[in-house]
Amino acid sequence: MLTTFHQTFHCHHLTHPTKLLHSSHHHHHRPPNNRIIPIHFSTGIFNSLSAIDKHKTTNQDHQNQHPDDDYNTQFIHLNKTHKKFELNSAESRCGILSNMWWADLKGAVGQRINIEGLLFSVSVVTRNKNWVIPHVKVPDVRYIDWAALKRKGFEGVVFDKDNTLTVPYSLALWGPIAPSVESCKAVFGDKIAVFSNSAGLEEYDPDGRKARALEFVIGIRVIRHKLKKPAGSAEEIEKHFGCDCSKLIMVGDRPFTDIVYGNRNGFLTILTAPLSLKEEPFTVKQVRKIELALVNRWLKKGIKPANERLLSDALDCVKEPPSV
Repeated sequence: MLTTFHQTFHCHHLTHPTKLLHSSHHHHHRPPNNRIIPIHFSTGIFNSLSAIDKHKTTNQDHQNQHPDDDYNTQFIHLNKTHKKFELNSAESRCGILSNMWWADLKGAVGQRINIEGLLFSVSVVTRNKNWVIPHVKVPDVRYIDWAALKRKGFEGVVFDKDNTLTVPYSLALWGPIAPSVESCKAVFGDKIAVFSNSAGLEEYDPDGRKARALEFVIGIRVIRHKLKKPAGSAEEIEKHFGCDCSKLIMVGDRPFTDIVYGNRNGFLTILTAPLSLKEEPFTVKQVRKIELALVNRWLKKGIKPANERLLSDALDCVKEPPSV
């Protein structure tokens, strides 16, 4: 049942786990007023986090205020602030909404078109085919033996988000893998993180609100970074973990992004099958098919992954998950 890098990995043989999560979406009646639907839940988290940030800023301003300021000074200040707010509130609201809308639009387009990924794909196909070959392939993270990896000397784990920990565009862990993620936390402590091309990426999440919302829900630190995988070095990751990438594990579902990035930077790379294809954009689905076809073709030709010295350790760290 286990799939290593020697075997052909057919993602379409996996059942679609999100049917369990989305079964309620098949009802066409309007949800009752007291039900919190997912979009409201996410919006509530974003608004709550913004309110927390504003509260912190207000508290800092009060702490810096001189103790001898009298009531009249405060009243004048409030009057000026109120008038300024009345004059600028409409403009501010438009500006904030425009910035949020533009960031969200860029993020949605970025999920479909990864220019950096396309450029690296040319390099992979022409010169560096071993970059795209993972050290291990598993159906999902339940097949990873975290304790065994720790015993082998690995010090931390870096996860992709979409279709590795969550279904696309969701903040919540996919239910069946939650125990495995908790096991990973128990083994590695705070030495785990998310490195995503959506949440935490400066271009699509400039104010970090998506990263903070994800951290709030899943309890895992999201690393902020400037370049989209597979481009860029691992400087932000090494700074976060305080160790070299050769002691870290990269877990993701995309060969030409997660695996190429991990292999280029010296990680142990683990490829998972996507948790759900239903929510993915059409373009991403087609690119994924091409990626997996190339990986399987090169595996049959005997191409080995980069940093092959890690391979013997990795194969000992795959297990059968407990029956569900």
